[in-house]
Amino acid sequence: MNGLRRQTCVFLLAVMLPLAAFGQSLEQAAQDAARRYDAKVLSAHTEQRGARKVHVIKLLTRKGVVKVVRVTVRQNKGR
Repeated sequence: MNGLRRQTCVFLLAVMLPLAAFGQSLEQAAQDAARRYDAKVLSAHTEQRGARKVHVIKLLTRKGVVKVVRVTVRQNKGR
């Protein structure tokens, strides 16, 4: 069952992977957050907030705590 859950998360991340031009991808942000908090990714999506894009990543820590992390997508200032 754990393998199926992991495959489902990977599939959802791949389907919901809107790459922001010159910014950090949703997949990379989710992987970084999971490593930083030693957690599993439950869900991830990108929201538009005015002129900014924010990745919203829901994690499950080893202690069973659900944590939501928000990562502002870095934009290329040269455009």
